[in-house]
Amino acid sequence: MKHLYIICILLLNVSFSFAHNKFIKGIVVDENDQPLIGANVVWLNTTIGASTDNEGRFEIDNILDDDNDMLVGSYIGLQSDTVEVMSCCQEVFIKLYSNTTLKEVVVKGQGMGTMNSRLEPLQTQKLGVAEFHRAACCNLSEAFETNASVDVSYSDAATGAKQIRLLGLSNVYVQMMTENNPNFRGVASLYGLDYIPGPWMESIQISKGAASVKNGYEAVTGQINVEYKKPNNSDPLTVNLFGSDNGRMEGNVDANVSLGKHVSTGLFMHYSNDKKNHDANDDGFLDRPRLEQINAMNRWTINKGAWHSELGFKFIKENRESGQTPHIHPEQDLYEVALNTERYEAFMKNGIVLNHHNNTSIALILSASRHNLKSNYGYNTYDLTQNNLYGSLLFETDIREKHQLSTGLSFVGDFIDQTMLIPGEKPLYNPKREEYVPGAYVQYTYKPTHNITLLAGLRGDHHNQYGYFVTPRFHAKYDPFEWLQLRGSVGKGYRSVNVLAENNNYLASSRVKNLYIAENLDMEDALNWGFSASAHIPVGDKEISLTADYYRTEFNKQVVMDMETDPNGIYFYNLDGKSYANSVQVEAGFPLFRGFEVRAAYRFNDAKVTYNGILKEKALQSRHKGLLTASYQTPNYEKRWQFDYTLQLNGGGRMPSPDSANPLWNERFKPYTVTHLQISKFFKNCSFYIGAENLFNFTQSNPIIDAANPFGNSFDATMIWGPVHGRSLYAGIRWNIPGHKSH
Repeated sequence: MKHLYIICILLLNVSFSFAHNKFIKGIVVDENDQPLIGANVVWLNTTIGASTDNEGRFEIDNILDDDNDMLVGSYIGLQSDTVEVMSCCQEVFIKLYSNTTLKEVVVKGQGMGTMNSRLEPLQTQKLGVAEFHRAACCNLSEAFETNASVDVSYSDAATGAKQIRLLGLSNVYVQMMTENNPNFRGVASLYGLDYIPGPWMESIQISKGAASVKNGYEAVTGQINVEYKKPNNSDPLTVNLFGSDNGRMEGNVDANVSLGKHVSTGLFMHYSNDKKNHDANDDGFLDRPRLEQINAMNRWTINKGAWHSELGFKFIKENRESGQTPHIHPEQDLYEVALNTERYEAFMKNGIVLNHHNNTSIALILSASRHNLKSNYGYNTYDLTQNNLYGSLLFETDIREKHQLSTGLSFVGDFIDQTMLIPGEKPLYNPKREEYVPGAYVQYTYKPTHNITLLAGLRGDHHNQYGYFVTPRFHAKYDPFEWLQLRGSVGKGYRSVNVLAENNNYLASSRVKNLYIAENLDMEDALNWGFSASAHIPVGDKEISLTADYYRTEFNKQVVMDMETDPNGIYFYNLDGKSYANSVQVEAGFPLFRGFEVRAAYRFNDAKVTYNGILKEKALQSRHKGLLTASYQTPNYEKRWQFDYTLQLNGGGRMPSPDSANPLWNERFKPYTVTHLQISKFFKNCSFYIGAENLFNFTQSNPIIDAANPFGNSFDATMIWGPVHGRSLYAGIRWNIPGHKSH
């Protein structure tokens, strides 16, 4: 686990933990001598740790030279145990018994692969591989089906573009990152959730509210960070094949090779094909686009003493086709949608530990991307080339035992050429949109006692269009008891808006004939504050996990997308009035008996915006959401079965205001439910799974307004509030060649 832990700390821009080339091996079992998968092992009074693999084995950094010879093993619902390590050559045996509470890093719902850290000052939830395997996680957009905090929905009924919502606001207000590099900006914010195959992911971290200033100023409602598999900590070969009854086929292969003592590399390949026509409601339009994607990534890891380096390259080619089916109105032109995308990404990270004892380190992170899009929506066209550069220079040190300092410099550059043409209208050109944002930050962490953590951050940036601005953020964590953590946060967030790139899917609507974009749009400016409480209550040999949080986002400046003033138009202008979002969520998890865990959650969102002088509830999103998930694993480890069930309860909501003289849609939509089910069979090196998404076949009725007249003035494919395609039955296989993992 050594380099995996080091990489995660590097990507979070905190101190590395390089020290020794050797490591300690061992195994963790329960009282019946059965191996424990995902058990935690840490050096006493440190955060240097590891997790056990699917055979209960672990490898952990050797810090015996630092006079620490005690290892602590822990697992949910079992008694922690501390053992003495006599030598680096010893294989450590840890046996855990029932009836205790946990004190160190705790895995919440280990069977579900969801972990809530008790140590971090930020409210952070980590989704692991076990959570991804609970559903048909073919890509990032499907990784949140069992998560209560993040919603994923279609943006329109034509392109298949998906958006996430966090704390009641859409994905543009969530800072999306891959391995702690800001990613999927601009046009990629619409389609980026489909650009990360599920089998490539090692974990996802979800942070609510004000985030760390290290990663920039853009996180308004939080951050979502994706970690890819690491070549020095992954199996030599993994294969994942997937197929569904609607014709969707996917294949994923990743191979990881060690090229010596210090160098390892990984090659990741993905191909997906969904080329069948689907028109279940017979409205003449495809329910889902015909899609073909090729995705490849090569990454390298170099470790030599206190120096760690990574670099990687990624390529995506994707074609989406949608619109009218050929048998509709053969005597006239068909309304066709086509999006052809090529995307290139590259990243490099270098870090070196200058002083291990006080965790002094310096790191340089660089990334770049190029996104080419050519698209047409009927007669409307939109073409774009977007280049992005990101750089960050980081320095960190422990000033004293209770004081930590982080500081650094950063640069973000966006360079966009784009052209939009709407026949009969004046072409809209913005060929040289350029953004340069150099910045600097300082962040200070103070731990006056073992149960209090205070974190304060301040960054200053200069935007070439909007000038200087300052981003302050503050976090506090207090543990009044071992089983209770209280957190609070407050901070500013900013965002520059690229109207055309971020909203080009609205070309699938006749509203663009009446498109208005105001001049001198503001840089969005918001304040987010909130608090949370997490409790882990022992009940016998089990533990109930309870989490409750409240967050509020208030906009001082915002670019409003107005679909209210004109039912046949869409306007973008600066906010004049109030705009806010309140989010309240409670969640509980409980292992009813060994192998069976239930998690339930409820969330309420209250998001309102001032449209043309009138404060209204945000349209096309549910105010209420309930989530119930259940997972059961049979006790036979070698021939394990797993059964997963998910029930999503979605409340009703408001639609954009219809034309009072000729209403083509209702003012509100009703509550609805969506159910998923999956059965998995595990063997030593492979697993098979079958399942059903949207088991009871619920779909939004008539998702396309005036589908029979797509070139008319009332056509609109963007009025989406629920599923646009029904039940999907699927099956798949995961197979791997296990191998030695370098830690």
